[in-house]
Amino acid sequence: MPQRPTRHPSAPIRQANIVAVASGKGGVGKTWLSITLAQYFARQGIRTLLFDGDIGLANVDIQLGLMPDRDLGSVIAGRFGLADAVMPSEAGFDIIAGKSGSASLATLDQAALNGLRDELCQLARSYDKVVIDLGAGVDGVVRTLSQAAGTILVVTNDEPTALTDAYAFIKLARMADKTADVRVVVNIAATTREGERTYGKLNKAAENFLKFSPPLAGVIRRDEKVRDAIRNQMPLLTRHPMCDAAEDVEAIASGLTGAIARARY
Repeated sequence: MPQRPTRHPSAPIRQANIVAVASGKGGVGKTWLSITLAQYFARQGIRTLLFDGDIGLANVDIQLGLMPDRDLGSVIAGRFGLADAVMPSEAGFDIIAGKSGSASLATLDQAALNGLRDELCQLARSYDKVVIDLGAGVDGVVRTLSQAAGTILVVTNDEPTALTDAYAFIKLARMADKTADVRVVVNIAATTREGERTYGKLNKAAENFLKFSPPLAGVIRRDEKVRDAIRNQMPLLTRHPMCDAAEDVEAIASGLTGAIARARY
């Protein structure tokens, strides 16, 4: 297997130009949001990499209609280095595809996970922005890869299970690192106001039990054009660039551009 870079023990893991998109449970729109954020950044002339870190249930390539020759499975198997798995997309950003349906990848030992995380951090230096589409939940893979991110977006909706699982993710992230920049995205909201109410419920729980108030990164309104874009395996900003959901994601992305500027200098 190719030698992975060794991180000095005292060196910080988190990099300001990496944003991880997480969720406590599946089905809340995490992958779609990751793709749309990456496309928005690319359209601003920002050199962007989308890393599919949903090991075992990867679907970035499926949503984009891609058939990669190399993916994360090839890297972990030792056939390629991480940089060799990078492929361009028509949406303007680079991609490292995950490996769908491979349970063995989810059972990587901690040393291998740390090596993958550190190699991603090294590769991130070649980009202005890296978006990590994390797997749903709070397993070891998710926690390890999230350590690379300067910002973590936790995606939820108004379902009680989604809110409960989002809270669990925030709790574990804060237990691991109280300096972690964790923000909330409420997706599939009936209206912006309803999304803010949903955020309020999650924020109240975090304040009461964690003594922490995660900022609201933004609310994404329910929009059937999102489903249409996914069904047609096209990025939203390509198929429906003027829709409500696109406008909402662009507002979230613009709030992250300060981290991009800091990472460049």
